[in-house]
Amino acid sequence: MTTARLLSLLVFAAVHAPLQAHIGSPDIFHEAMAGPYRLLVAIRPPPVIPGVAEIQIRSATPGIDRIRIVPLPLTGAGASFAPTPDVADRSKYDPDSFSGSLWMMSTGTWQVRVEAEGKDGKGHFSIPVPTLPARTLTMQPGLGAVLFSLMLVLAAGLVSIVGAGALEGQLEPGRRPSKTEAKRSRKLMGATAALAAGIAVLGNWWWNSEASVYSRNVYKPLQVTASLESNSRLKLRISDPGWLKFRKTDDFIPDHSHLMHLILIRIPRMERIWHLHPEQTESGVFVHDLPDMPAGRYQLFADVVHANGLPETMTTEFDLPVVTGKPLSGDDSTATAHPIDMPDHRRTGMGLPDGALMVWERDDVISNVLTPFRFRVQDKAGAPVRDMELYMGMPGHAFFIKKDRKVFAHVHPSGSSPMASLTLADPSLAHAAHAAQSSEFPSTVSFPFAFPETGDYRVFVQVKRAGQIQTGAFDVEVW
Repeated sequence: MTTARLLSLLVFAAVHAPLQAHIGSPDIFHEAMAGPYRLLVAIRPPPVIPGVAEIQIRSATPGIDRIRIVPLPLTGAGASFAPTPDVADRSKYDPDSFSGSLWMMSTGTWQVRVEAEGKDGKGHFSIPVPTLPARTLTMQPGLGAVLFSLMLVLAAGLVSIVGAGALEGQLEPGRRPSKTEAKRSRKLMGATAALAAGIAVLGNWWWNSEASVYSRNVYKPLQVTASLESNSRLKLRISDPGWLKFRKTDDFIPDHSHLMHLILIRIPRMERIWHLHPEQTESGVFVHDLPDMPAGRYQLFADVVHANGLPETMTTEFDLPVVTGKPLSGDDSTATAHPIDMPDHRRTGMGLPDGALMVWERDDVISNVLTPFRFRVQDKAGAPVRDMELYMGMPGHAFFIKKDRKVFAHVHPSGSSPMASLTLADPSLAHAAHAAQSSEFPSTVSFPFAFPETGDYRVFVQVKRAGQIQTGAFDVEVW
């Protein structure tokens, strides 16, 4: 069974949550070798912290007896001391599918270590998992009403017990309580009721205080503002909206040899895209000399990775006049596509500048279903091209963008995690990527991804051939 077929079978059920923008992939998708076994992994991080991460694993290699999973900090001393792993449950219906859940106890960057054991031996790899509280959980109205009613019953019972004890607890058999005793009982009942009400008020204050503290810890992405200097020099200034104290704006590490990956898209038609790599000039400030660009309104998506492995994607909109700039160089690239308001959901091929064709080996696409997005590059005669190269350490890069731009994800053939984060989990990956630079690559590249919601999307696919960066653009309607 092919990897594409295996991926198409790996389904992640939707979790109902308030509608929100998915800037950056909300779930983690990864494909790698655990020793002799090729595993496909999907991880849904918890929306609240502490919380439970749901994990689905499928083996593309037969013969696995057991898979174990364990959470660890991505960096620091804790990364070297693993607790006892949990054994993933094997599916009753598919012996190659496993599932499990892990508690993530604190905000930050963690890793899930996956260990496979079978007839061909053992192997393992680690997947970086950002643990970011995305929202607060509110109590269901029905449950709240039930608990409030029970609280009233308990309070009324407490008041009644105190009143009865004060009124009749010391009465001799057959004697009726005096007016003084009845008055004393009523006073004690009033005091008890006031005490119960006070406890309820203090409890409500404590609850709201804790909720307020937690809401301040709900993840707030870095903010970025864009301005144009000297007619063609773009300046990006990053600011922290006041999330957690440990986050910085000057601790970024290179990902694919660059501190920032900047995607510029002209909106609303999304017919032009630029993939640029600004340089950091001071804390929280990046600059880049723009190429020639037409006037219009642009949306930018800026990817960075912190030193602790936490990836973040910032976004903003801004207006540009006509820019007369410098030619593109290095890893920078641009592409032109048809307007997204004139979508062609049936088109599976896009011509490249040298006459070659990028072909999407299209499958049905459904929201929250992990789908293999496979793209084949063929020459004019329809034969697979033989000049594919690594583009910034990867066989390709893909950008999944919703028409309203509330969903954006930068995905690689290995999955949705940045290489910088993966390397922190497994430093040997850096050496493997360097050794692969001299290899010959197939003409087909695949990107595992699951759309978080329905709607119209555009997928930009970038590959490098004979030193030239080439981009395809495809439309997809997600159900």
